[in-house]
Parts: sequence; C-alpha cells; structure tokens
Amino acid sequence: MDIKALLRKHEGLRLKAYPDPASGGDPWTIGYGHTRGVKKGDTCPLEQAERWLSEDLSDAYDIVDRAVKVQLTPLQRDALASFVFNIGPGVPGKKDGLVVLKNGQTSTLLRKLNAGDYTGAAAQFSLWTKG
Repeated sequence: MDIKALLRKHEGLRLKAYPDPASGGDPWTIGYGHTRGVKKGDTCPLEQAERWLSEDLSDAYDIVDRAVKVQLTPLQRDALASFVFNIGPGVPGKKDGLVVLKNGQTSTLLRKLNAGDYTGAAAQFSLWTKG
C-alpha cells in the first residue's frame, strides 16, 4: 500500500471541517487531515481533499528531506513523512514536532536518527501516541 492510500485509510475523509479530537477546537481539520487555513463550517469537494493530501504530503517530505541527514530507505522516508503529516515539524514555544520541540530543542527522535541510531530513533515513535 502506498503512503497516500495508507493516509486515506487511517485519516479518513471528511468533507466538512471538524475540530481536533484532542482539543475540541483548533486546529480545525478537513479532507484527509488538512489543517492549514481551515475554520469551523468549511466544506470541500473530494477533488480539493485530494489536492490538499498531495500538497500536505509533499510538504511533509520536504521537511523530512531537509531535517534528516542520514540515508533512509523509501519506507523509512514514508514513515517519517506520515509522522510529520500528523504532528508537523514543531514550533518552539508552541508545539512539539519531528524537527523541534516546544522547548526549542531538536526532538530526540531526530537527534538519534541523525546520529545513525536507527533503532533508538524507531523506539521514539511509541512516545508520540497522545494528542
């Protein structure tokens, strides 16, 4: 199964904006997990949801490609892009992500990965299971 099919399956498709399940509000989400610029009451056709999925996944791959300094297999790259698709790169002072944590530090997952500790990096995924 390719990454888009996997995201479609696990994100599900909603053509009307819905609140983040963890916060009950922001970020509002639509399509297959699209959040950029979405507000309560927004709707979209399937074609737009598909475009957003492609754009958001492309953005996630770009983040992975800029942040990761070691060789990845295609499946490792897909897994990290899916991870970024869901949590983002992070924003200092606001949100933890693959690239940076709220405290401004690089995530342990990325530090371990870029140090060549693939096993240690993989173990970090289990720490990212709560909204």
